[in-house]
Amino acid sequence: MALATRPEQRDKQQREKQRPTRPVSTAGRLWRSTIGKKTVMAVSGAVMLLYLIAHMVGNLKVFFGPDDMNSYAHWLRTIGEPVLHHEWFLWIMRVALLAAVIAHGVAAYQLSRLDIAARPVKYVHQRRRTSYATRTMRWGGIILALFIVWHILDLTTGTVNPNGEHGRPYENIVATFDTWYGNVIYFVAMIAVGLHIRHGFYGAAQTLGVGSPTRDRALKVTANGLALILTIGFLSVPIGVMTGVVE
Repeated sequence: MALATRPEQRDKQQREKQRPTRPVSTAGRLWRSTIGKKTVMAVSGAVMLLYLIAHMVGNLKVFFGPDDMNSYAHWLRTIGEPVLHHEWFLWIMRVALLAAVIAHGVAAYQLSRLDIAARPVKYVHQRRRTSYATRTMRWGGIILALFIVWHILDLTTGTVNPNGEHGRPYENIVATFDTWYGNVIYFVAMIAVGLHIRHGFYGAAQTLGVGSPTRDRALKVTANGLALILTIGFLSVPIGVMTGVVE
């Protein structure tokens, strides 16, 4: 029986080889390439970085009291009216951010698999040189993905924030950072954000062709500065609640 089926298998393989293949689009070829995946990571990372900057600035409204913070949150829901309906802008932004997060994560995972496949033998000196940045980006990404889920359940849906109040972000923020676990989770996540930006900003600049020997120093200073500003800006909120400045 095995001998009888071999000619059939050969015929099937020949038919598959002769079958015309569909042309791959430019976008498809770009995505399949390493530089394409790195470009997707760089662009999606830039989108998320702009969001983080705007989000941090908005968070600092908490230091001006509940009226300012809650009014700001209400304004976010009315952006674009009457052209856009209530909360449409927020939902458009959420969908765009979700797409950026998914694209960033998928590209990072596939690049990691390609890197492992390209270097089956791990050399000690290579591992020592790249391990810190690689581990920081990989584990930082996992921490941030988990934090996003918790953050939504905490301050958007209120599922894990039993002392929060619907539609009152100032009170929800205070309720979150009145708990030890809320502070621990937030501190770990924001430190991961800072390290992720510190390593990712410079790498994204190189991928997009912004980097050059004359600009490298400025790019590294910018990356460190952005990471520090965002980390301090985000952490100032829980510190404000813990010290009683925000109450």
